[in-house]
Amino acid sequence: MQLIRGLHNIRPEYRACVATIGNFDGVHLGHRTILEALRQQAFELGVRVCVITFEPQPREFFQGNNAPARLTSLREKLSLLEDCGVDQVLCLPFGSKLQNMTPDEFVMDILVEGLDVRYLIVGDDFRYGLNRAGDFFHLRSMGDRHGFEVCDTRTVTHDQNRISSTKVRELLADADLKGAEHLLGRPFAMFGRVIKGQQLGRTLGFPTANIRVCRNRLPVQGVFAVRSWLESHGSLKSYDGVANLGTRPTVDATTALLEVHLLDFKGDLYGQTLRVEFVKKIRDAQKFESLEALQAAINDDVTSARDILTD
Repeated sequence: MQLIRGLHNIRPEYRACVATIGNFDGVHLGHRTILEALRQQAFELGVRVCVITFEPQPREFFQGNNAPARLTSLREKLSLLEDCGVDQVLCLPFGSKLQNMTPDEFVMDILVEGLDVRYLIVGDDFRYGLNRAGDFFHLRSMGDRHGFEVCDTRTVTHDQNRISSTKVRELLADADLKGAEHLLGRPFAMFGRVIKGQQLGRTLGFPTANIRVCRNRLPVQGVFAVRSWLESHGSLKSYDGVANLGTRPTVDATTALLEVHLLDFKGDLYGQTLRVEFVKKIRDAQKFESLEALQAAINDDVTSARDILTD
């Protein structure tokens, strides 16, 4: 899959495509339905599948740290989109330049002259351009004028509820990991490269793989039973584990981190990429009076994780 960062990086071979526009946060089952429809259209037209997205996401630009928590980092989202058969992602920097484009400029610069879009799927509530003046009907009018078809997305439901990134966030906030899994079509997970930390876990007898969290806000926090996936000799190997996601109040840390203790694992993980699937929440994060109390709590967490993961 090709990542195109900005309009100026669109090459001739990236033009002529079917496309959709959105944040695609979480790449849930609703998103996957859109992408499957795009793939069918791309096959019929003999063109590429393109997702147009923004970095930062528009609500992050306008609301800063008050924007909704991200379900996926950009890197995670790109990996999931590639798994869905997307050929290319146009990632546009969302700032004042994009914000101040008129609706006509948005369509002409990005869809017509930029990508030569032949077929476009968006939600019927999609708004764009200066003062959000562009809407679905403007898109259809521009499509009729410039030779591309515009279709709206079909609502995808689960148990009669619309599948959305907002609903996934609500389920995760309630620690309903199974409910979130049903809407995502897979377990909620994070992945990243293992970095060196304070090595406090090693001192306590529970060494951890530390992964930076590339989000302003976290959709979940606490201590969890997890399954982790590590690439080894060209194949993926699974390890049970216990993870802490968030800050570490006992050591007065303020930077969020994903710390994973892999059960019965020995080896060096620094620099390797680890995928962590969240199975069940064990407890909220808490501040302990001493490192000894923290060590005892981690020991209990490991026992709980073993019980959960062997059910």
